[in-house]
Amino acid sequence: MCGIVGYIGNQDALPIILAGLEKLEYRGYDSAGVALYEGGKVSITRAVGKLSELKKQFISRSEKQIASAGIGHTRWATHGRPTENNAHPHSAGRISLIHNGIVENYIELRAELTKSGSKFTSETDTEIIAHLLNKHLELGKKGLDAVRATCAELKGSYAFVAFDAKNPGELLIAKNFSPIVVGRKPGEVFVASDIPAILAHTRDVIILHDGDIASLKTDSLVVEHDGKVISREPQHITWDPITAQKGGYRHYMLKEIHEQAQVLSDTFRTRIDRAGGHINLEELNFSAEQIKGYDRVVGVACGTAWHAALVGKFFFEKIARIPFDVDYASEFRYRTPVLSKKTLALAVTQSGETADTLSAIELAGKSCDTVAVCNVLGSSITRKVPRILFTHAGPEISVGSTKAFTTQLVALYLLAVDFGVKRGTISEKRAQELAEDLMALPSFVEQSMACESKVEEIAKKFSGASDFLFIGRGECYPVALEGALKLKELSYIHAEGYPAGEMKHGPIALIDEKMPVVVVLQKSDVLFDKTISNLREVESRGGRIIAITDVPHHPELHALAEDIIELPSAGEFLAPVILTIPLQMLAYYVAVHNGTDVDQPRNLAKSVTVE
Repeated sequence: MCGIVGYIGNQDALPIILAGLEKLEYRGYDSAGVALYEGGKVSITRAVGKLSELKKQFISRSEKQIASAGIGHTRWATHGRPTENNAHPHSAGRISLIHNGIVENYIELRAELTKSGSKFTSETDTEIIAHLLNKHLELGKKGLDAVRATCAELKGSYAFVAFDAKNPGELLIAKNFSPIVVGRKPGEVFVASDIPAILAHTRDVIILHDGDIASLKTDSLVVEHDGKVISREPQHITWDPITAQKGGYRHYMLKEIHEQAQVLSDTFRTRIDRAGGHINLEELNFSAEQIKGYDRVVGVACGTAWHAALVGKFFFEKIARIPFDVDYASEFRYRTPVLSKKTLALAVTQSGETADTLSAIELAGKSCDTVAVCNVLGSSITRKVPRILFTHAGPEISVGSTKAFTTQLVALYLLAVDFGVKRGTISEKRAQELAEDLMALPSFVEQSMACESKVEEIAKKFSGASDFLFIGRGECYPVALEGALKLKELSYIHAEGYPAGEMKHGPIALIDEKMPVVVVLQKSDVLFDKTISNLREVESRGGRIIAITDVPHHPELHALAEDIIELPSAGEFLAPVILTIPLQMLAYYVAVHNGTDVDQPRNLAKSVTVE
């Protein structure tokens, strides 16, 4: 969740590090700092708040000052409050160090180090790593040997980058459950916690694996794993640096909402034979015999991805006729879940770095087969799960997830149809029809963008509300949950999502003339009429109804609702993708009208890489 950037080379390290940290601001942070090696010594500068606060401290810096090496960090507090003392980098003796993750045995280590004379200046677990590394260097160990000895004493998830004031031409790196990437070009080296930070300098990156330690110099990269020197081949990243910028939109989130027609096509375009209309997921290497052997699927996810998994439940049960349970990864990992060889565990994650999801799928993998839906190539989950269905959504910068959610829905739809064919629950002809529906989806998404101005008007009207209720039935229920989550994430307005049929079991008590009720309705003979009945209950209690639907010109709905957004119909299964778009826009425009930080909501991070 925190941002890491490091540099050694012939340019001034400071602007390179600050620019890299700006590219990682989407991950969320509460403080920032840099350590620079210039003029034969190390200087550390830290500040609470945004990077602008850190930059202010360099206003008087001479243009002639050149730092040949440096490390920078944006922190999201776990151990210790957001204060300047707790901001990274931390130092101990000759070591300056930045770190993502959590050291689980920090209390014991701190007690041991204090007993042996170490003096601590922060409340963080990170400072402990700096003291350990300094201790081993002072005992005479060389770079990688000192890192190896340090890691042997640590328990938990971590990625750290350090440099030694007595050897400033080398960055020392360790990775365990938190991401680290390395980039190189003649005379320069870069290290970061995510690819966008170094994409302006190189598109060939080396992704370190869990358990790797490394020594990085301008003329060498030495990677060691389990005591052996190994080679990690660079991967060529096709993302243009411009892709990770706002592209003329006011916020990353709005840009990413508008990217959905394109990225949804990217998710399925190589997986459908457009001539024959057949879905092909050979990349997963699932045989028909294997799929027929499963009697249950268990989905594990967090946040928005959990909502996607809930929609996936409808896909799998209706199309493939296989039971599908959905569990919060944070709960699943601490239970004793009942799994067997006939169970398939499915993880859904945008980043591939969510700590709870990683632990949940790793636990499941001890008892059953596993598969994951993920967006990020080279992420940690790709090394824990043998089968990955990538969503190909490109970098998602805004903390409020949009295109990741809808591409996850498409990936789950593809997987459900593939299962349906191999299990024999749908015919080849029906599978072809479902594939054709999917090929038409980007056009419907593009048409749906036309609702933006009307959604903005609705958002302005209701931006002063203190509470919202989101309701839906069937596949629309998870969509309502996602709409409520987006609104509360971005605007800090209390919002709840409920199945419409559950209103009488509590939520109806909240409804009055001040309560906006957002209802999501799709074409369905049974559920549409039942939802209309629920709306009568809302209307009779004075609730102000905002309807999102793919049913045009429904007279009773128009009589009940104060505002209606009508969208094109994408069919029974893909309607959730279309119906989600105005909910994303509603959350966005309410946040804009209320002046909150749309791309970086308070207290939130893009990737929750710790518990």
